Amino acid sequence: MTQDWTSGVVSDVQPGDRIRLASGREMLVSRIEPNFFGREQVVAFIEDTSERWFKQPVPLTAEVEIQRGG
Repeated sequence: MTQDWTSGVVSDVQPGDRIRLASGREMLVSRIEPNFFGREQVVAFIEDTSERWFKQPVPLTAEVEIQRGG
């Protein structure tokens, strides 16, 4: 069954969520690194899967689309 996308802010994202960033890029969030480069208002989403490793810094107030596994 396909899950629907919902809009939310970065602070709503949890590890295990699939997200779509403003750029249109999608990623599966494996980990969330707070205080990216010492900046309290920026986190880094990390995808660490067998297919790829990807890290994307994002402001906490940014909007993303979230898809949660069912």
